[in-house]
Amino acid sequence: MPKLSFIFVQIASMAGNTFGTLLTLTTFGESHGTALGGIIEGFPAGITLDFEAIQIEMQRRKPGQSAIVTQRKEADEVQFLSGIFEGKTTGTPIGFMIPNTNQKSADYSHLENSFRPSHADYVYEKKYGIRDYRGGGRSSARETACRVVAGALAKQMLPNVKINAFVSSVGDIFLEKPYQALDFSLTESNPVRCPDPETAAQMEALIKEIRKEGDTIGGTVTCVIQNVPVGWGEPVFDKLHAQLGKAMLSINAVKGFEYGSGFCGARMKGSTHNDRYANDGTTLTNLSGGIQGGISNGMDIYFRVAFKPVATLIQEQEVLTADGRIEVQQGKGRHDPCVVPRAVPIVEAMAALVLADFSLIHNAYQGK
Repeated sequence: MPKLSFIFVQIASMAGNTFGTLLTLTTFGESHGTALGGIIEGFPAGITLDFEAIQIEMQRRKPGQSAIVTQRKEADEVQFLSGIFEGKTTGTPIGFMIPNTNQKSADYSHLENSFRPSHADYVYEKKYGIRDYRGGGRSSARETACRVVAGALAKQMLPNVKINAFVSSVGDIFLEKPYQALDFSLTESNPVRCPDPETAAQMEALIKEIRKEGDTIGGTVTCVIQNVPVGWGEPVFDKLHAQLGKAMLSINAVKGFEYGSGFCGARMKGSTHNDRYANDGTTLTNLSGGIQGGISNGMDIYFRVAFKPVATLIQEQEVLTADGRIEVQQGKGRHDPCVVPRAVPIVEAMAALVLADFSLIHNAYQGK
């Protein structure tokens, strides 16, 4: 009897497209494909949706909204495909799509056989053996449009919880005021999304200067979450701050996450750092950042997210070619000189998804 021989070929496929535990979001699509989209599972039935609020969140994230962001023009209008009937959620999977309408794929033809430094180009090629070089394909921050849709829905699951993110630094320009002294209603009053007008003007001027140079610059986004009840989050591996950290670090260009006292707390003594209690269980200070033992304690949750400078430069820089040469190449296409203004609604969206998920987990344990 002849022997049978088998040849096993290892084929890499992309995992990690789903986020969440009970409330999950799975996204699909590429920057220059036909559309982006997502499927949300676990969303409760019977919630009346505010579609205008969802579109407002999309307007906050979309490209082309000001002179200091990428000039790609996309309407980013969401088309819901399932899970909603007569304006209410049905409890079934919510499918949605965001058409791409303003691709300029020819702007990226020079990247077909070259790899930009500090970009995902090289590792995608090595991992999958193929990549969509048009706008970065799946690695493009355009994927975050799906997160903003889901986050806008999650916010409507949490009507009492207030989530306010804002730009707290650009380059070496920092917003020095504590968040308690800020008027969050001013965040949307300027293109930088900094709630302090004077600091915002300095940040905007710096971004415009950097853009003229064909360069990019990084910054930070701070997020403040209020009215989270005591008890959300699970000890050990599913701590509330651990899931918030994972959510933020999954956003394109994020290099760091800290909550509460963060790295500054490492320089303090325990006698100074400890948050003393009031009689009602609140704390007189909040260096814990609203989370203790991985569980919300009812105080404000606040954290900061660091974004690196965009890797693609509209100036000459050295790149690696597919045949192993180093050559000089000038970037083309439409890119953000600083991502932090458009990252604000993305940070809020990911925070909302984490909190909505933990609210469902908490209710499940409580038998609600």
